[in-house]
Amino acid sequence: MGLRSLRNRLALIFGLIVLGAILAIYLSVVPQLEGALREQKVSSLAEEAAGPAADAQRRLSEGATNSRIAQVAADRSGVRVRLFDLSTGTQGRTLSLAADSARDADDKEATPPVVAQEAALTGRAARGTEPTASGRIASIALPLRVEGDVAKVLVFSDGLEDVNENVAFIRGRLILFGLLALLAAVAAGYFVARALAGRVRRLEKAARKVAAGDFSSPIRAERDDELGRLAESFDDMQRQLARLQTAREQFIATASHELRTPIFSLGGFLELLDDEDLDEETRNQFIKQLRGQVDRLGKLTLELLDLSRLESGALELRPETTDLAALAREVTREFTPALQRHGSAVDIREPPSTVEVECDPERVAQVLRILIDNALVHTPLGTPITVTTGRENGEAHIAVADTGQGIKRDIMPHIFEPFFTSNDDAQGAGLGLAIASELAGRMRGRLDARSTARMTTFTLVLPA
Repeated sequence: MGLRSLRNRLALIFGLIVLGAILAIYLSVVPQLEGALREQKVSSLAEEAAGPAADAQRRLSEGATNSRIAQVAADRSGVRVRLFDLSTGTQGRTLSLAADSARDADDKEATPPVVAQEAALTGRAARGTEPTASGRIASIALPLRVEGDVAKVLVFSDGLEDVNENVAFIRGRLILFGLLALLAAVAAGYFVARALAGRVRRLEKAARKVAAGDFSSPIRAERDDELGRLAESFDDMQRQLARLQTAREQFIATASHELRTPIFSLGGFLELLDDEDLDEETRNQFIKQLRGQVDRLGKLTLELLDLSRLESGALELRPETTDLAALAREVTREFTPALQRHGSAVDIREPPSTVEVECDPERVAQVLRILIDNALVHTPLGTPITVTTGRENGEAHIAVADTGQGIKRDIMPHIFEPFFTSNDDAQGAGLGLAIASELAGRMRGRLDARSTARMTTFTLVLPA
């Protein structure tokens, strides 16, 4: 799988991060540590040379030989000591080796070091490190005076082997433990990435099942982390898709049944009308029933179209400032013929002040038509209907109430479900209230229902 694998890429990234951190530590710590240890060595050498240098100055004043001065200073300090004579000639001030406590010293080291030249030039102590054939050494150069003038330069030198050993030890430990940390990081990254990749693969398999229409495998959130929350969201999506699939199948089955009934009825009436022996009165009755079935079929088709648009989110709202009382009067006038056939009257009750809200008047009118039609269909002839508008607690409402037989308590939780009809209800497809409730929700409102043995009230509540 190579680097296309998530676990391999994560392991490589972890390894590169740790390797970068190790290199950064190595390049920043080792040189600084080496410099600090060398400076500490030079400072320690300067402290050790202070006493022997003062003694050398005294012996020079007493006329001691160069060899004696260098050897005593070396014995007291425990380091190599070189004594250089300072002379002035045609080539200026020059230093020449006068004595060296190291008898087997290389002739090349007779050249005065930089610190000696600096001490001779400035007349003050100088310190530093210098390269030699056997490696870099620490040096302290101290001027010796005769009658106030610099006559000689005493150089104390000590090897940096202990410094180099310490630096090498620390360098080796950094490399060793860095490699161990790198291996541990790569291994940990690999196993962590492997676990994450396993969880991702399970999500991938579940997604493929969902894509194939299989919603039977729930996704469990193993941990409360990003992938866990993703699994929870995926599981919620899967449940919603399963419900949607079930609803779609139920919708298709119920819609097919509801459409088939009036279509078969129309076919039957047409066959009966084809009988030439029918009398005029019977023929007129059949034609009247045909019209009723056509009206029912047209209403059902429109309701199915509205419900489909609502479920797909294709319904577009066009809000504008609307007077609810005026809208209620206008919609009620549309039902004048139906109210006369039903023998019912509508009482419109309005508050003293105008109730204006920002809403889609066409959709509010559609909800009101459904509620009034529902009151006419499900109540006995002559049942009065009341339409009330008002405003309360920052909400506007328009209510339709009737004094029919009411809605049974066990039916109330289901009245807004699509295609739900009561057992004793032979009219309608059970879509009106479902559409009205969905429209109310799309307008950021709600549709409430209350029913007693004497009164049923449906209330459209909208934000004011």
